[in-house]
Amino acid sequence: MIDYQLQGKKAMITGGASGIGLATAQVLAASGAAIALWDLSEDALQAAKAQITADYDVPCITQVVDVSDAAAVQAAMDNTVAALGGLDVAVNNAGIGGPSAKSGDYTIDDWNKVININLNGVFYCQHAAINAMRGQKSGAIINMASILGQVAFPQSPAYVAAKHGVVGMTKAAAWEHAEDGIRINSVGPAFIHTPLVDNGLPAEVVQMLESKHALGRLGKPEEVAYLVAWLVSDAASFVTGAYYPVDAGYLAV
Repeated sequence: MIDYQLQGKKAMITGGASGIGLATAQVLAASGAAIALWDLSEDALQAAKAQITADYDVPCITQVVDVSDAAAVQAAMDNTVAALGGLDVAVNNAGIGGPSAKSGDYTIDDWNKVININLNGVFYCQHAAINAMRGQKSGAIINMASILGQVAFPQSPAYVAAKHGVVGMTKAAAWEHAEDGIRINSVGPAFIHTPLVDNGLPAEVVQMLESKHALGRLGKPEEVAYLVAWLVSDAASFVTGAYYPVDAGYLAV
C-alpha cells in the first residue's frame, strides 16, 4: 500500500464504521494518521476500532453521533479535538440512500430525512471541522458527494439534490477558507460495494448498475479511500475546490 505520509496527522471520518468510511480510516491509519471514527452504532464502532488497532499502531477513538444534529456534531468535534490533540483531516462521509420514489410521490418526511443527513449533516461537520482547523492555519476536508452530484438518477430526488448541494457547498467553502490554509474538496463515488448497496439492492439491480460502468463492475471501498488519502496528503497541496469522480467511466457518456 502507498504511504501517504500522514504521520502525526489527526483524522476524523464520519460513517467510519463500515463501507467507504472504514476503508478510508484504514488507509489513513496505514499512513500513520491518528483516527477518530464517528458513526451511529456503538457496536459497529467498536468492531471497526478493533480492526484498526489490530492492524495499525495508531491512536483510534470513537464517537457515537447523529450528523443531522448540529449540537451533537459540535460536541463530538470538541471531544475529538480534546482526545487527539487537534484536527488535520476531516472526511465527511456519513449518508443514507433514502427510499425510491418519483418526486411527486416522495413524502416530505423522507425528503427531510435525506436532506438532513446527506446535506445538512455534511455542512454541520464541515462547519465544525473548519473551526477546529482555522486557528492552526492548515487542514484538509473531504466532503463525500457522489456521481449523483453531477447527474440525476430516477426515483432518487432527495439523494440527487443533496449530493449536488454537497458539490456546490464544497466549492464555496474552498474559496472562503483558502485564506485559513484549509483545502476542501469533494469526491464522487459511483456505485460501490458497501452495506448500503450489497444489503439493500436485489441482484438484478446490481447487475443493471454494473452495466452502467465502463469497467463492467461496481467499485470497492478502498478504491475511493485511496483517492481520499491522496487528497488529504501534502502531495495534493495545490488542490482545492475540486470534485473528483471515482466512477469507472459512469460519467463519460
